[in-house]
Amino acid sequence: MEERGHSLESIMASIEARKPDFDAYIEPQKAFADYVIEVLPTDLDKEDKKTLKVRAIQKKGVADFNPTYLFDEGSEVSWTPSADKLSSPAPGMKLSYTQEEYFGNDVSVLEMDGSFDNIQELVYVESNLGNANSKFYGEITQAMLSLADSPGSNNGTGLMQTLAAFAIRELYNKKAASAKLAASKEAVATA
Repeated sequence: MEERGHSLESIMASIEARKPDFDAYIEPQKAFADYVIEVLPTDLDKEDKKTLKVRAIQKKGVADFNPTYLFDEGSEVSWTPSADKLSSPAPGMKLSYTQEEYFGNDVSVLEMDGSFDNIQELVYVESNLGNANSKFYGEITQAMLSLADSPGSNNGTGLMQTLAAFAIRELYNKKAASAKLAASKEAVATA
C-alpha cells in the first residue's frame, strides 16, 4: 500500500465506505466464480501489517479447467520452502494446497503466505506446481520477472494473478480449438 502512496488509514476508510456496495454486488458473485483470488493479512506474524496471505480458490468440475496444485493433486499440503533455495524476508514464506468448500462448491485452494526476495528463485516453487498451464518450464518465473517493478511482484498477489492469467489463456485456447473444430465439421457437413 505504501508503495502505491496510500496509508493504512485511508485504505480502511475507503473499504468501509464501499462495503455496502461490496456486500450487495461483489460478494454474491463469489458463489458463481470459477476462480477467486483472496487477499488477506498474513498468518505468519499477527503484528505484521504489510505481509499478505493470498489464496487462489479454484472451483472443481469446471469444463476444460484443471486447478493448479502443489506437489500432489487432491492432497493436503503445507510447505515452507528451503531458505537455501528461496530467500524470503521475515516473517518468511509458506505455501499450502487444500480441499475446501466455498459457497457450496468443492474447490482446491492454493495459498501463499509471505513474500520472496529474488523473483528468479521462484522457479523453485514453480517446479513443484502442477496444472500451472505454463507452456514451458520457467514461464511463470519469466512472466513474474517481466513485471518485477509492479506492486505484488514479490508476493502471492503477483503469483496468483500470473497463475490465473495462464489458466484463462489455457481455457481460451481449448475453447477456441473446440470452436474451430466444430466450424470445420459443419463446413464439411454442408459441403
